[in-house]
Amino acid sequence: QVQLIESGGGLVQAGMSLRLSCAVSVDRFSSYTVGWFRQPPGKEREFVAVITWGRSGTYYSDSVKGRFTISRDNDKREVYLQMSDLSPGDTAVYSCAARFAGSEFYTSVRDYAYWGQGTQVTVSA
Repeated sequence: QVQLIESGGGLVQAGMSLRLSCAVSVDRFSSYTVGWFRQPPGKEREFVAVITWGRSGTYYSDSVKGRFTISRDNDKREVYLQMSDLSPGDTAVYSCAARFAGSEFYTSVRDYAYWGQGTQVTVSA
């Protein structure tokens, strides 16, 4: 069974940075593609970033490109989302999700089989 646990959320002021972590309990973690999604208040869940298995390719939504960085540590079985220059528009519940292997950058909620519970990020003006 695959379990994902997010941490690192909190309340920050606009312009500040925050790093989220996603701990994944699964064998062969290096064979899993992991994505970050967020759900702003009153809105649908949206794609943020993804890091693939194997070569650790990355892909970002236009709204976070250049400000957020996704990375992974296969030895620790963790994925990180470094968020910089945060704005109130980044306020959301952030969740990580995983799927086994794959062959592309997966950006849809439906592409992922396993999800964490989420961590709240609130950015004040």
